[in-house]
Amino acid sequence: MEDKLFDTSEQKERIIVVGVATSDNDDTEKSLDELIELGQTAGVETVAKVIQNREKIHPGTYIGKGKIEEVRELVIKHHADTVVCDDELTPAQFNNLSDMLDVKVIDRTVMILDIFAKRASTSEGKLQVELAQLRYRASHLIGGRSELSRLGGGIGTRGPGEQKLEMDRRLIKERITQVRKELEQVKRTRELTRKKRQENPVPVVAIVGYTNAGKSTLLNHLTGAGVLSEDKLFATLDPTTRKLVRENGEEILFTDTVGFIRKLPHHLIQAFRSTLEEAKYADIILHVVDGSNEDMDAQMFTVYETLRKLEVGDKKIVTAFNKIDICDSENTLKDLVADRTVKISAKTGDGIENMLDVISEVIAEGKKLLDKVFGYDEASVVASVRKYGQIVEEEYRNEGIYIKALIPKEYMYLFVKEEKKKEAWEE
Repeated sequence: MEDKLFDTSEQKERIIVVGVATSDNDDTEKSLDELIELGQTAGVETVAKVIQNREKIHPGTYIGKGKIEEVRELVIKHHADTVVCDDELTPAQFNNLSDMLDVKVIDRTVMILDIFAKRASTSEGKLQVELAQLRYRASHLIGGRSELSRLGGGIGTRGPGEQKLEMDRRLIKERITQVRKELEQVKRTRELTRKKRQENPVPVVAIVGYTNAGKSTLLNHLTGAGVLSEDKLFATLDPTTRKLVRENGEEILFTDTVGFIRKLPHHLIQAFRSTLEEAKYADIILHVVDGSNEDMDAQMFTVYETLRKLEVGDKKIVTAFNKIDICDSENTLKDLVADRTVKISAKTGDGIENMLDVISEVIAEGKKLLDKVFGYDEASVVASVRKYGQIVEEEYRNEGIYIKALIPKEYMYLFVKEEKKKEAWEE
C-alpha cells in the first residue's frame, strides 16, 4: 500500500467580500465584483459575496447586526480567513466588526495597499506605498499596541514597509516625516527631468486610464518598452517613459501611469501624487478605455474625476477605445469630454497608426508653420529649428537650406526677422 503524501502546496487565503448598497450608491454589485478581481490580483480566493441594502452605512459596525450574524455563519461554513469590506472602515467599525466576527477584518483600502506593496519595484514606488500604508495606520490608531497589532495584517505576504508598521504612534509620525523627505528628493529629481524635457521640447503624451484598460500593452506595442502587461488590476505601478520615432522623423515621448480605480484610497492619491502628476505636465492626455467593458462609462467618469483631483483640466485629450478586437459591435463608443476619439486594439495593432496621426494633428494645433530658406551661414538657426520644432520638409538649394517645420508658438520668435519678432511673440 502506497504511503499517503502530505499536501505541501500553499493554501490560498479565503475571503468573504461585504458591501452596503445605499440609496445614493447603486453600483455596489459592480464594486464588489471589482473587489473580487482585486482579490485575484492579491492571490486570494473569494468564497462568498454579501450585500446589505441599507438607508446608510451603519456608523458603528458598517453592516447591521442581522447581517453580521449571516457573515459569521458564512465564515464558519467556508472556513474563511478574512472579511473584506468594500468601503474604508473607521477605527470603531474595524474594532467592532473584528470583535463580533472573531476573524481578521480589512477594507478595500488595505487590499489595494497590499497589492501596491507587492507590485512596487522601484525605490520611489516602494516609498510611496510605505507612505500610504503609514498614513492609513496612523489614521486608524485609536488605542494601544493591541489595536496596532491587529492592524498589521493585510492580504497575503507582506510588502515593503510592512515590517516597519508594528510601531507606536510616535514612531509612525517620525517614519512618515523621513519617508516624505526621501520622496521630496525624488520629486526634485523628477522635476529636473521635466525641465530638461522642456529645454528639448519633444512632445509628451501621458497615457492614463482605468486599471487593466490596456495602457501597458499599448506602450509596449508603440515602443517595445517591455513593461509588465498582465490581465490583472494594477499590473503597472511605476511610471515608464519611452520615445517613439515615427517614419517622418517626428519624436513623441509616451509616459505610462498607474491605473485609476473607483474608490481609489485618498492615501494613495496623496502618496502617488508626484507620479500621477506626469499627466499634469504632459502636452496631451491619451485616455485609454476598455471598449469591451460594459462598465465603460463609469470607468471613464472615475478617470476624469481623478484627473480633476490632480488639477489636470487644461490638456487636450485623445480617447482611444481599446480592445475593439473583442468589442461588441453594438457597443456605443462615445466620450463627450475628449477632443478626439479613436478605436484601437493594442493587442493586434489595429487602428494604432490612425491614433498616432490624430495625436500628431492635436500636437500640431499648438504650433505655427515655419516655411523659410535660411542662408548657409545660418546653420546655428537651422540647428535650433531641429531642436525646438518638428521638421516637415528640408531641402538643400543653391540659395540656402529650405525648411518647412512646425514650431511651438512660444519659440516662433527665434526664427523670424527682427521686425516681426514682437508680432510673433504677441501671437
